[in-house]
Amino acid sequence: MSKVVSGIRPTGNLHLGNYFGAVQNFIRMQEEHDCYFFIADWHSLTTHPTPEQLHNNVRQVLAEYLACGIDSEKACIYVQSDVKEILELYLLLNMNAYLGELERTTSFKDKARQQPNNVNAGLLTYPVLMASDIIIHKANQVPVGKDQEQNLEMARKFARRFNNMYGSEVFPIPKPYTYNGAEMVKVPGLDGSGKMGKSEGNGIFLIDTDKQITKKVMKAVSDSGPTEPNQEKPEAIQNLFTLMSIVSEPSTLDFFNDKYNACEIRYGDMKKQLAADIIQYVTPIRKNIEDIYNDEAYLAKVAKQGAEKARESAAATLKEVRKLIGFRNF
Repeated sequence: MSKVVSGIRPTGNLHLGNYFGAVQNFIRMQEEHDCYFFIADWHSLTTHPTPEQLHNNVRQVLAEYLACGIDSEKACIYVQSDVKEILELYLLLNMNAYLGELERTTSFKDKARQQPNNVNAGLLTYPVLMASDIIIHKANQVPVGKDQEQNLEMARKFARRFNNMYGSEVFPIPKPYTYNGAEMVKVPGLDGSGKMGKSEGNGIFLIDTDKQITKKVMKAVSDSGPTEPNQEKPEAIQNLFTLMSIVSEPSTLDFFNDKYNACEIRYGDMKKQLAADIIQYVTPIRKNIEDIYNDEAYLAKVAKQGAEKARESAAATLKEVRKLIGFRNF
């Protein structure tokens, strides 16, 4: 069984796009692989969150992923800062990571432009910490989005470099996890273009109230309606139908498709139905999130259990690494 490692950023709540994308893929992975899912709280320090914000974000994202179906008995889910071995490997890898290659990474250049008054060393060495997160567990595969492809390539480079320097095969060279295209559900945003995202402000979050969901859906981009029967749908209108295909009954989708093709569509009616169907879909998930978030004992148990398994894996790798480098006990 191959090992899969993936980070979870504690930077905000899950929206429908996350739920049908990353979360559902994580659920499939935990059935087929030895999975390590970590909440990347050290990574988040590059933006200087307040202590209260940091803790609450970690607690919220842990509760949301558990509520959505991550099973702590099948996968190891843990908080990054609970596994101190990662930091030692981070230090060791930094000794062989070079300034020029780190400065050329797209993620560093982008962040340096976005926060010119906070270009910290953590931003520069972000790929090294990410590499440590991955190879500390000897991961074979890593699910990555487009924005992290270069950082995974850096992890592969650092693993090869270490292996070559010390004449070992201690680190497998991790490969990108390849999703089955047929299983991927791309959830569009409410702004008429692109996909649902946190930064775009076009998402419906799993913890949104009924009122918030209705307000967002009613404001979704639409137009004045088709002028010819069976007219092709513009992107913004297709997005509404795509959302409806995800959360509504097939008969409901067929009804509004027929209305559109007959030039009889009333977008206000469609949006009201879509909002009602989203609310019906999200309500049990939201309730589950709230229950888990408020169960401090359960969250502590999951975090402790995850940290123990992750540290066991990490300590075994680090022991090999220290021996190869030449560290010995007197």
